[in-house]
Amino acid sequence: MPNERLRTAMLERGITPAAMAEALKVDPKSVERWISGRTPYRRHRYQVAAQLGVDEVYLWPDALSPDQVASASESEIINIYPHRWTVPSDLWRHMFEGVEQEIGVLVYSGLFLSEDAGIRRIFRQKADAGVRVRILLGDPESEVVAQRGTDEGVDEAQAGKIKNALVMYRPLRKIDGVEFRLHQTVLYNSIYRADDQLLVNTHIYGFTAAQAPVLHLRRVAGGSMVTTYLESFEHVWDDATPLE
Repeated sequence: MPNERLRTAMLERGITPAAMAEALKVDPKSVERWISGRTPYRRHRYQVAAQLGVDEVYLWPDALSPDQVASASESEIINIYPHRWTVPSDLWRHMFEGVEQEIGVLVYSGLFLSEDAGIRRIFRQKADAGVRVRILLGDPESEVVAQRGTDEGVDEAQAGKIKNALVMYRPLRKIDGVEFRLHQTVLYNSIYRADDQLLVNTHIYGFTAAQAPVLHLRRVAGGSMVTTYLESFEHVWDDATPLE
């Protein structure tokens, strides 16, 4: 069966089988066989994934044993914080300052982030440097936001926080490279992406996000945790409404 994920990833990046073969120093026919469905040796899988900027498991989900995937995924965990407010403030800035390709934020409001002038400045500087910045906020008029407010015990204040965040982000909405969308998705966690690093803020019924645990993750070849969260981000992004 053809490897459509590999084929699509190469097409999207304009990489031909010949170019991939040259980069990996293999025969072009080998690359064509991989596209046709043959699984390459692991060193080649890793090299291809690195060239395409995707995870090895995404391209070849069945290539690793469950034990190998579990081991690699465990290695993706850098730290676990018991509450969001225990995440060092300089970690947020350091993580976003190191971005070269993409920043992503998936939240209901993430008001604390929008209120940080330093973070907003970093987002602007990164967008000016060609980094893609995508910010997903909850639709303040949606039922899911109202329900989240009830679940957290803050009621209509949840929608108010989103509206405040939109005000704080207003200058960024005029910047090329910064994209905003409103979603109506039930979130089980908030995601803060800085290239291959994530801060994942879990959601707990009856508690605000600031009181819930945060996972600090970094993508590792063969791991699947980061890939899973990034795929979730894309699902929400695709269903969200662009903010005019």
